[in-house]
Amino acid sequence: MQRIKKLTAIILSVLTLSSVCVFGSAFSAGASGTGAGLAEWALNAYYEGWSYVYGGSTPGTVDCSGLIYSYCGGERCGDPQLNTATERGSVSNGIPNIHGLGLWRPGHVGVYVGDGMEVDARGDEYDMCYESVYGSYRGWTYWFKLAACSYPTNGWEKFNGDYYYYENGEYITDTSRTIDGTTYYFDSKGRSGKTPSNTSSNSSNSSSKPSNGSSSNSSSSSKPTSWRNGSTGEEVTKIQNRLTELGFYTGAIDGNFGDATEKAYRAFQEAAGLTVDGIAGSDRDVLYSDDAPHAKKAEEETTAPQDEKKDETEKPAEEEKQAVEYKSGDESEKVTDIQKKLSELKYFDVDPTGFFGDYTVQTVMNFQLANGLEATGVVDEETYKLLFSDKAVVNPTPTEAATEATAATELEVGPIQIPMTSSPSTLIVANEQNQAYADTAAEVVTTTNRVTKKALSKSSPAITSAATAEVKRTASIWLWFVLVAVILGALAAVFMLRDRKQNSYERYCAKKKKKTFKSEVNTRW
Repeated sequence: MQRIKKLTAIILSVLTLSSVCVFGSAFSAGASGTGAGLAEWALNAYYEGWSYVYGGSTPGTVDCSGLIYSYCGGERCGDPQLNTATERGSVSNGIPNIHGLGLWRPGHVGVYVGDGMEVDARGDEYDMCYESVYGSYRGWTYWFKLAACSYPTNGWEKFNGDYYYYENGEYITDTSRTIDGTTYYFDSKGRSGKTPSNTSSNSSNSSSKPSNGSSSNSSSSSKPTSWRNGSTGEEVTKIQNRLTELGFYTGAIDGNFGDATEKAYRAFQEAAGLTVDGIAGSDRDVLYSDDAPHAKKAEEETTAPQDEKKDETEKPAEEEKQAVEYKSGDESEKVTDIQKKLSELKYFDVDPTGFFGDYTVQTVMNFQLANGLEATGVVDEETYKLLFSDKAVVNPTPTEAATEATAATELEVGPIQIPMTSSPSTLIVANEQNQAYADTAAEVVTTTNRVTKKALSKSSPAITSAATAEVKRTASIWLWFVLVAVILGALAAVFMLRDRKQNSYERYCAKKKKKTFKSEVNTRW
């Protein structure tokens, strides 16, 4: 039985491989293309952002060899493509000026698109890549001519919207030629400065139709839909002209989408509120429209709000600078200066502290009354200016007794918040917490003292210093007796509750012990 299963598996494998070889050879036989067409096909795949899919060979989803196979068919894998090549050479010795050559390295292939650049489907993390053959992704070993493509020997060849002239199998660069009575100049990339009047001498007349059966030629079917750094052609020239009209570009109109053109296009995209990626794609509709932004207007729009914002920030700063107000609870060097000035004018008879307390409020009120101002106890702008002016009136009737009495009530500390104290019943939560009652009682005394001082400090009315001191002395004595009685009552209540709790706990323990003894006797008898 095992032998039959193995034999069946072998037969199925052979049939599968045979069918692949038959159909693969059939596709290869019917496939054809040109080197320039393959190069345009690869560039278009990059511009359209095709995805890398292992084993893929259809437009939009390809792997490295599938990129080539989707255009011209032929061999499916990299090594067979190299082995069936009509010509090949080492990349280290240089690459000939031929569009659409294949590039090979172990386990990977790409397409040479001229001017030292290549396109390859690199992997899941990269998808389509377009970069220099000698760039960061180095390691190309061979260049080769694909068996499924034809390459020109002599004559005109159109690639990516530009015309190139081939001699002895390579396009010429940095030179000129007189062809059919017309002189043509070719730049460093091999592009002709003029469109040839007669291209019938084109040496490559084979169809550039892709193997998928499309009726259009390679130039039209693979025409780029976007242009970026490294792109060339008539559309790039058109983009440069328009950017120059709008004031974004000041470089040469050479049809080469270089760094300067990319920078200008990014500036246009930012001014137009578009996605800033430096790629001229569908947003060219905005570029060529009548509503396209101009560089100068965009610059004015960006600078104007900044000026307004600056004015807005400066104005509140000036207003804040003019606003003067020092009141009870403030603490700063300015308050110290105010206290020193009041001391010079015989209103403030203690050392300056920098804290605006009740004593400072009283002295400010005295100063305001003596100088004909409203006695608010707040140093506003009017009070501040008069205090530090030559017109400030010295305290006409300073008395030592009044000063000492008022100073005694001064609290040069921050505002006091009366903490909320729990009721005595909630403080006794367990027998283990009895040792904390002494600390609790001490805290109650401390809090009561603070409350007393706060009450005394706020009990002074806005009258003369001598009368205020007399009233506060009398009130302090009676209030002290009342608060002492309250404290003693609270302490008595705490200790009474503690004793009651202790007695209750002892009775509970005795009862439990008695019950346990009775149960033990009943159990024994």
